[in-house]
Order: sequence, then C-alpha cells, then structure tokens
Amino acid sequence: MTQLLFIVGSLHKNGFNAQLAEEAKTLIGDRADVKFLDYTDVPFFSQDIEFPNPPAAVSAARKAVVEADGVWIFSPEYNYSYPGVLKNLLDWLSRPLEPFPAQSASVLADKKVAIAGVAGPRTAAAGTLGKLAELVGFQSELLPERTGVALAPEAFGTGKLELNDGQKAELSAEVEAFLKFVA
Repeated sequence: MTQLLFIVGSLHKNGFNAQLAEEAKTLIGDRADVKFLDYTDVPFFSQDIEFPNPPAAVSAARKAVVEADGVWIFSPEYNYSYPGVLKNLLDWLSRPLEPFPAQSASVLADKKVAIAGVAGPRTAAAGTLGKLAELVGFQSELLPERTGVALAPEAFGTGKLELNDGQKAELSAEVEAFLKFVA
C-alpha cells in the first residue's frame, strides 16, 4: 500500500492546517496509509550536532521520510512565509546524510512532495506556498497542483476550518493528483 507522510507546518495541536490535513486524509480514505510526522522534539539545526550521530528526533524524522512514497506539507503562513519550526525541520531533512561527500543525498532527494496551506483571506497561503515550492522543489519532485485556502473571518473566532465547495473541490483534485503522482 502507498505510504504517505503528512507534515503540518505548525505545532498548534488543532490548527487550521492540521484540520486541512485531516480533510485530505479523509478524502484519501483507504487508498493509502497516511502517517503524521511528530517533530516536536527536533532541535534547532546546528552543524555541531549534525555528525556523526544526529539527534534521535532528527533520525526518526528522516526515517519517516525515507519510508514514505510521498510527503505532503500543510503549512500556515507567517509573515508571508512558512513558520520557523517548519523551516528548521526542512533544514534537517535537506542536509546530506553523510559528512563526505558534502553533496551526498538527503532524504528529500527526488522525494515526491505536495504542498497546501491555510491562511488569512488576503493571501490564501500564496506566500507560504510560493516559498515552500522554492525551498522543497530544488531537491524533490514537487506536485504542480496546490491547495491554498483563504480562511473565512469567522474561523478565527471558532477555530474551525470550514471549506466551501470550491475549496473542497480544490483539495479533492490535489488528493487525486497526488495519489497518481506517487503511484
């Protein structure tokens, strides 16, 4: 069975992007095995602790990426970009696995990746999706389809993501494209 790894770019437990990831998981149903990456213990990146034995949380995150047929990143938008915690994780994942040669492969090399995001009504996560495409796309195979959800103003009061018909269709189309992409 196809193995998918979902990475939510915020540590907020029931944030809007975690809710979007759950919606995508529901749409996928039993067509793939979906796991969520818990990276709360990944330390700040430092070359001082990178080799010879990276921290256990880094090794676990790398192992999860290696085992996945595809990775889907769901990210909020912080100041028209992705959150620092996600950037830190991606820094670890993009680094070579061996110190020499320095160009040895990372776990993201040639990995099939999808991106999606939920943000405020002005941007619909366009800033974070654009910057993530640059960051992830240089090593990975990036799915061209992307879902950017503009939150309704009342969502900030309720804390609940409610997708309109167009947003549901956009997410469904990305799910279908991603399943074909990783097959």
